Amino acid sequence: MPKKSTTSVKKEIPTSVKGMNDIIGDEYYAYSGFYEKASEIAMYYGFKPIETPILEKEEVFTSGVGQDTDLVEKEMYSLKTKGGDHLVMRPEGTAPIMRSYLEHGMQSWSQPVMFYYKGPFFRHENPQKGRTRQFQSFGLEILGSPKSISDATVIHTTMIILQEAGLKNLTLHINSIGDKECRPKYMRELVSYYKKHLSELCVDCKRRIKENPLRLLDCKNAKCQEVKEFAPNSIAHLCDDCRTHFKEVLEYLESLNIPYNINNNLVRGLDYYSRTVFEITEDIKEEASEEIKSESKEGEETITKEAPVRGLAICGGGRYDYLAKNMGSRKEVPGIGVGIGVERVFMTQSYKRQDPRIIKHPKIYFIQLGTHAKMRSLNIIEILRTAKVPIMQALNKDSLGSQLAAAEKLKIPYAIIFGEKEFIDDTVIIRDMNTRSQDTVKITDLQKYLKTMK
Repeated sequence: MPKKSTTSVKKEIPTSVKGMNDIIGDEYYAYSGFYEKASEIAMYYGFKPIETPILEKEEVFTSGVGQDTDLVEKEMYSLKTKGGDHLVMRPEGTAPIMRSYLEHGMQSWSQPVMFYYKGPFFRHENPQKGRTRQFQSFGLEILGSPKSISDATVIHTTMIILQEAGLKNLTLHINSIGDKECRPKYMRELVSYYKKHLSELCVDCKRRIKENPLRLLDCKNAKCQEVKEFAPNSIAHLCDDCRTHFKEVLEYLESLNIPYNINNNLVRGLDYYSRTVFEITEDIKEEASEEIKSESKEGEETITKEAPVRGLAICGGGRYDYLAKNMGSRKEVPGIGVGIGVERVFMTQSYKRQDPRIIKHPKIYFIQLGTHAKMRSLNIIEILRTAKVPIMQALNKDSLGSQLAAAEKLKIPYAIIFGEKEFIDDTVIIRDMNTRSQDTVKITDLQKYLKTMK
């Protein structure tokens, strides 16, 4: 009878899913700090918090966002439950918020309804710079208002959030893609133009001509860039209402001193957008690669100027006046929103980290010695917590030397020593780590004593 092999197969330690990363230590606090500050700013501008589930029914996105978008066709994480439901891990924030608005009858609330949201979102795409499969986003939405002031409010609040995070040289790239009245005529001209250049297009764009022509302008394939550059622009085809709306938005931006660039090729990648669409980039100043000639009194002069280089889009958004009807609502619900990619904020040159208020630098290192002292340690720590004194501790250590060494290494100004004698006497020793001076304090007087410490 053959012997059984005793060789064990070595198990590999599991790793995180590609494009989905752990958030640990200082990085965690960086996210918390950004969210805290962004939420505070949003609150001051009248936005209220909302949190939608990570899992949504598939139709929230297939009906709302559009079947012929990259998001729905290629990027959604879909799953089928044992009960046969088709669910999706949310790839963006606007459609779930509109779903919530409709489901909870928010049409009866005072309009407009203004929300801010934050958290993880998921897209199955090739992980690269500025793109991960699980990413963090902060968003603003105003639902129930067609007014241009709502567009300006979202854009202005977004700019303030980014500026408070330290970002400089911000440029707003903006366009209007019209509405159901004027867009059809523009689409016919766009299709007609692209059909003349069929041989120059990528495979996806040849399909988009029939299925979703507006997304021809969203193509990132290098092969299509020259064709796109000379394509008809939507602003020239706006109806009077859309032209007035866009003009008002630009006037608000100018009154707020927000620099903008009208980008005729900007359409964004989702079907629910109408009228205003925009992105914000932090442009990098670099020395121009070409010499610029200027005339002066002395004659023609060659100078080299710093020219801004367009960076990654930090955030993007727009108006979605037809989203509610796409999702089955009898009435249209005009809306405007934005999503800020938090990882992209962190990648910018001028980002300044913000620590959340929850982070408090430890003022005391709590040291315990002996079985009885260890048993009562958490009671002493609770006294410190209620006195709002942040601490560090090593309840798993037993020696005085190792605990004092840890306190010195962390440069914590004070230590509380609680040993067997102190347990019996109902006291603690408070040690100044700089001067080495010590005071013995009754536990009943500890909170009062803490107030006297610098």
